[in-house]
Amino acid sequence: MTADTHPPAPMTTLIVTLPAEPLDAAALYDYVLTRDGSTVAEQSRAPLALLPLVGKADGEVVALVTAQRLSWHQVQLPKGTLGRRLFQDGGALRVRAVLDGLLEDRLLDDTEQLHFALEPQPPTDAPVWVAVCERAWLRSAVQVLEQSGRAVNRIVPEFTPQALADTLYVTGEADAAYLVGAAQGSVAVLPLSRDAIALRGGAQEKNVVAEPAVVALAEQVFQRSVTLQQSAQRQLQAAQSAWDLAQFDLVTSQSARTWKRWSVGARSLLSAPRWRAARLAVLALLAINLVGLNTWAWKEKSLLNSQRQAIAAVLTTTFPQVRVVVDAPVQMAREVATLQQASGAPSGRDLESMLGAFGAAAPVAAVPNAIEYAAGEVRLKGLTLNAEQINAISFQLKPQGYAVNVEADNVVIKQGAGL
Repeated sequence: MTADTHPPAPMTTLIVTLPAEPLDAAALYDYVLTRDGSTVAEQSRAPLALLPLVGKADGEVVALVTAQRLSWHQVQLPKGTLGRRLFQDGGALRVRAVLDGLLEDRLLDDTEQLHFALEPQPPTDAPVWVAVCERAWLRSAVQVLEQSGRAVNRIVPEFTPQALADTLYVTGEADAAYLVGAAQGSVAVLPLSRDAIALRGGAQEKNVVAEPAVVALAEQVFQRSVTLQQSAQRQLQAAQSAWDLAQFDLVTSQSARTWKRWSVGARSLLSAPRWRAARLAVLALLAINLVGLNTWAWKEKSLLNSQRQAIAAVLTTTFPQVRVVVDAPVQMAREVATLQQASGAPSGRDLESMLGAFGAAAPVAAVPNAIEYAAGEVRLKGLTLNAEQINAISFQLKPQGYAVNVEADNVVIKQGAGL
C-alpha cells in the first residue's frame, strides 16, 4: 500500500476526470495539466485524442473518479486479514473474499460486479474505509485511456473521507449544485439545500468550500461566507491524495503484467553472473559513446554560435541603429513592427487587427460594452462568455499569435511574446 502522503515529485501530471457514459473516443474529458504538482499549467475539456500527452519517464497520468461514481463504507476486518504482502501471493484474493462477505448485505448490486479499494495503510485494529464503484465501468475507462497512449499510473477519488472530516464542498452549477460531506461513517453527495445541510450534522462547525459557479448560492444557503476554490485546484488536491483505487484485479492489468516482466528481466540483466560480460561490453560502449557525444556536442555548439553570429549580422546590417544584440529574432520583430507603424501598414499589434481576429472567432452575439487598448493589449468589457466559448476563441487565435485570458468580466487579448 502507499504511504499516508503521496510523495511529491517534480514531474508533469495529467489529471483526467473519468466521464460517466459513454467511455469512448467521442466522450469529452475534463483534464488538468500540472508540471510541478501544485500549480495549474492547463485546464480544459477535450475529446480523448486531444488530451495532452505526458512522457512515461518524467510524467504520469492520474484518473479521477467523481464522487457520484463512488460509495464509501467502513468495515472492521478480522484480525490477520491484512498482511505485509497484501496484494501478492494470493493475499488480494483472501482480502477480496473477506470484503465480499462483509459488504454483501450493504450493497444493492452483486459484489462480483463491483470494484473495492482499501484506504492507504489500513489499520489492523480499527474500522477501515473501503471505496466501491462499478467494476466494468472503471476497467473500461482505464482501458480506453491506455489504448489512447495515456496509460493510467494511479486512480484517485475526487473526495476522500479524510478530506471531508472537517470540510464540506459545494460543487456543480448554479442550477444543479451539490453538497459533498462525510458524517457517521458515510460519504454523501446531496443536492444543495438546507435540508441537506441538516443531514450533514455539525455543518456550522465545518469549513465550507465552494466552486466559483456556486459560491453565491452556497453563502445564501449556509448564511455565512465560504471559501472559494477553483475546480482545477480541487483536482490537484485529489491527485496529491495517498489513495489509489487501482487494487485487486486492476493491479493485474496488462500494463502491470508487462511492467513486471520488464522489471524481472532488468534485475536479471543487472545482477546475474551469466550477464557479466554483456554488462562490461555495455559499459565500454557507453564510454565510447560518451566521448563521441562530447565531440559532437562541441561541434554543434560551434555551429550554433556561428549561426547566431550570422543572425546578429543580418540584424545589424538591416537595422544599423541597433548596436547591441541581445535576442536577434525578438529585436528584428520589434524593428519590423516599428517600420510597419511608421509606414501605416497594419500589424498584429494594431487594434483593428486584434478586433478583427476576435470577431472572426467569437460568437455573433458577443458584443462588448467597452473596449480598452494599450500597448498591444485589448480589454473587452461586459462579455458574457462561458468557459467552452473562451477555450474555443483561444484555440482559434493562438495560431495567429494571440493569447486570450479572462480577468473578472473582461476578456484580455495580447499579442504573443516577441511581437
